[in-house]
Amino acid sequence: MELLSRTFKCNIEKDDIFGTTKVKFGDILKIDAGRVYEEIRDQSKLIKALEGQLEDYNDASTNKMNLVFFEDAVLHILRIMRSLRQPRGNIMLIGVGGSGKQSLVRLASFMYEFKFKQIEIKKDYKEKDFNEFIKELMMESGVMGKEIAFTMTDSQILKESFLEDINNILNTGEVPNLMISEDKDYINQELPNQVKIEGSNDIIQQEFVKRVRQNFHICLCMSPVGNDLRVRCRQFPSLVNCCTLDWFSKWPPEALLFVSQQKLIEMELPSEEIREELAKMCMLIHTSVEDSSERFYEQLRRRVYTTPKSYLDLISLYINTLDKKRKEYNENKTRLS
Repeated sequence: MELLSRTFKCNIEKDDIFGTTKVKFGDILKIDAGRVYEEIRDQSKLIKALEGQLEDYNDASTNKMNLVFFEDAVLHILRIMRSLRQPRGNIMLIGVGGSGKQSLVRLASFMYEFKFKQIEIKKDYKEKDFNEFIKELMMESGVMGKEIAFTMTDSQILKESFLEDINNILNTGEVPNLMISEDKDYINQELPNQVKIEGSNDIIQQEFVKRVRQNFHICLCMSPVGNDLRVRCRQFPSLVNCCTLDWFSKWPPEALLFVSQQKLIEMELPSEEIREELAKMCMLIHTSVEDSSERFYEQLRRRVYTTPKSYLDLISLYINTLDKKRKEYNENKTRLS
């Protein structure tokens, strides 16, 4: 605040920036008008736009998503979009499993019409398969100029050599000894057809690397549990230096309450008061488990993790069980009558 007033001679109050309303910037409101990057002051407009995009995604995709846009989730989406919209924009999302990291990347890449790509782990998936997959994506982004959001989770890192390749792409835009002479010939022939470029093969290869770095966006979804992340960041410094880091902290009680309210909104219940109390109950159960798991760690030195995914599962389990019990009750009632 001191720097602001001293350097820019402005009289903005601290609460205007760090108060209850968070500063939000994005280009989601005016998609038809050529994506204007602006400050978003109207929260309801922003949520409406996100819900519209989610609906479009679910219509176009077989892998349907059911997201609730509370404050933290909206801020994460804006951060991911801000990283993806930049040339050489890469991001590393860090949070325990089930925080919704992949879902938010899927939605953000859909909004920018990027290709969302992931490796499919099959039995006997080897380094060679991974190299072929990466080469294919590099050809698409470098030669054809397609924007790609390549998403990789820590469970997909079967060998540390996978991360070494990712580290090289982040750092220099190429993987040593990946392209054989046939691939280089293809690039030299095809790239001049896509972009106006003249010169030697070396200049064409440099242009290819430049295009790969601009269009090939790497989105890493990592878990901070255990030592793996710390060790990997030390071994492969580009994971930190060339990526925007976004930490997914645990959901605050307000977010948990908002999610349970949204999930229970469709349910048939005797009164709105019961609906409100049920929503609070879901939040209390989840937070009490978090408190108990802390006590469990203090006494027995064993970690138990509760994730947003387990919270959503809790609500779904309640809805399904209630439905099942209602059917049983109605069947018994009918049989008796």
